[in-house]
Amino acid sequence: MGLEKRGHKKEMLSKNRNNNFWQGKKVLITGHTGFKGSWLTLWLNELGAEILGYALEPDCDKSLFNQLNLQEKCINKIENILDQKTLEKVILDFSPDVVFHLAAQPLVGFSYKNPSLTWSVNVMGTIHVLEALRKIQKKVIALIITSDKVYKNFEWDYAYREDDKLGGDDPYSGSKAAVEIAVNSWRLSFCGNSSHQSKFLKIATARAGNVIGGGDWIESRIIPDLIDSLVKNKEVLLRNPLSTRPWQHVLEPLSGYLKLAERMYLQNQKYLESGFNFGPNIESNQTVKFLIKKCLIYWDGKFKELKQDNSPHEAGKLNVSIEKSFHKLNWKPTWDFETTVKKTILWYRNFLLDGVDPLSCCLNDLSDFENQKNIN
Repeated sequence: MGLEKRGHKKEMLSKNRNNNFWQGKKVLITGHTGFKGSWLTLWLNELGAEILGYALEPDCDKSLFNQLNLQEKCINKIENILDQKTLEKVILDFSPDVVFHLAAQPLVGFSYKNPSLTWSVNVMGTIHVLEALRKIQKKVIALIITSDKVYKNFEWDYAYREDDKLGGDDPYSGSKAAVEIAVNSWRLSFCGNSSHQSKFLKIATARAGNVIGGGDWIESRIIPDLIDSLVKNKEVLLRNPLSTRPWQHVLEPLSGYLKLAERMYLQNQKYLESGFNFGPNIESNQTVKFLIKKCLIYWDGKFKELKQDNSPHEAGKLNVSIEKSFHKLNWKPTWDFETTVKKTILWYRNFLLDGVDPLSCCLNDLSDFENQKNIN
């Protein structure tokens, strides 16, 4: 399962680029030390952007951010987004062209234990970013990333559309729904040509389904838990085996974010609105149990279903419609469910069993993704 040498792979990446929009763009990524943030930082670095990352320290030493040595590929600001004064100074000094706001408390389970922190980081952290951005005196695009869990979940079989009712039964989901309301209010209040508004700031939000992919090491997520069990030759314990989720490779929504931000920058008003869903095709909406069975095709192991207990509530069924992103952005998923699972598990096998360095693993997946996207 060897991969091409790093230099050759980077050369392949450059040949697949259809435009140079991101070359030289000043991009702020909040939450750049997280799983999605690390992949996005790597991708934008490959595209030639000048990146400033603003986030807390990575969650663990084995984080993808550390594995890829991303502190050398960006201006790396390790700060708390709740420190409004520091955040504002960093943003104004950097004066970004585009902002991807990913910084968040992202775990449902953690939100039950720390609800106040979850609401503070997710809601007020977002407001702090927007407050600083409205003081910039040049065009700046802000894409605020929320979650597919912003919808009031009725356990329906059909997919949630962007104009469906917002809600959230747990602190994480509720805080993310509140972010959507806050951002929409901010746009209506402070974006425009009136004396109290900024004519430079353009804002939209994006919501993504459940992401998987190589390099996720956060405990209590399904794939990191699976890999940890496989390495230790233990049974994989499934807490909610029949819960369904819209599983997609991490590169899928990131490709959507990049496309939406570019359209916002070039075409302005058409894309300045709340809510663009980025998710997989319907066949990727599968149960946790089905996902694990597919994963074990590529790394042999066993799983065990745990009996339901009195654990805090999590949604059973969840799926999002991507029709809006398809029609407005001409965006669609690149990899099917089988490819997504295979790419994810082989990333960990290549790294943990075959000794391939994580950067080569990531660049290989990124190159394959871009090649397939060009074909589609």
